[in-house]
Amino acid sequence: MTLILRTAMVSDPGLVRDNNEDAAYAGERLVAVADGIGGLPAGEVASALVIRELTPLDRPLMAEETAGAVVSRAIGLANQRIRETADADPANDGMGTTVTAALLAGMELTVAHAGDSRGYLLRRTGLRQVTRDDTLVQALVDQGVLSPEEARRHPQRSLVTRALQGQGVAPTIMVLAVEAGDRLLLCSDGLSDVVDDHAIAQVLGSATDLRHRAEHLVKLAHQGGAPDNVTVVLADVLAG
Repeated sequence: MTLILRTAMVSDPGLVRDNNEDAAYAGERLVAVADGIGGLPAGEVASALVIRELTPLDRPLMAEETAGAVVSRAIGLANQRIRETADADPANDGMGTTVTAALLAGMELTVAHAGDSRGYLLRRTGLRQVTRDDTLVQALVDQGVLSPEEARRHPQRSLVTRALQGQGVAPTIMVLAVEAGDRLLLCSDGLSDVVDDHAIAQVLGSATDLRHRAEHLVKLAHQGGAPDNVTVVLADVLAG
C-alpha cells in the first residue's frame, strides 16, 4: 500500500506584527514550516529560502535516495543560501529561521527539525508532540527546573538555542512509522505559545474539513492575542 498526504495550510500575521516572517509548504508528500527569527533582520527572507530549497522534494524518491539524506541536504543548502545572502548585504547579518519539515516515503514520515516550530501527530491514541523545542525554557524543563506550564508563561520562552543562521547546524532527524488515518500538524510558535495541546487536539479531532480546522486553530490564536505570526499546516495520511 502506498500513502499520500491531503493537506491544508493557513498563515496569518497575527494581531501585533506588521509583517509575516513565516513561510510554509503543503504538498502530497512534503509539508514544512519555517519561522523567521523575530527581532533579527530579514527573518522572512531566511524562512523563504528554506521553503524554496525544500519544495522540490515533493516527489517520489529515486531508488538510490533516502528521505533523511535528501531533507538534510536541502536544509544544508538553505543554510548555505542564508549565509550567502547575509554576506552579500551587511544589513542581513544575523538572519535566521526555524524549520520543521516532514517528508513521506513509503510507510514512513521523516521529520527534520531545528528551532521551536513544532510537529504533532494525532492518532487514535491521542495527540503527541513529535519534535522537541530547541529553546532555553525547554532545556530548563528537561532539567526539572521548570514545569511545562511554567515554561508556557516564561518571558524567555521564545529564546531559540538552535536555528538556521548560515552556520554549521544540522537538523534533528527522526523517522516515524505512519498509517492511513494519521493526522499531522506542523505549526510556528505563534500557535503553540498561545493555544495549549488540549485545545489543539479538540480542533484536530473535529468533524470539519482540514481547511476549516486550520482556520479554527488560527482563530484560537487570535482569541489568545496572537502576538506573533501564526502558521498552521495540516496533513491527513491517506491510502494512495
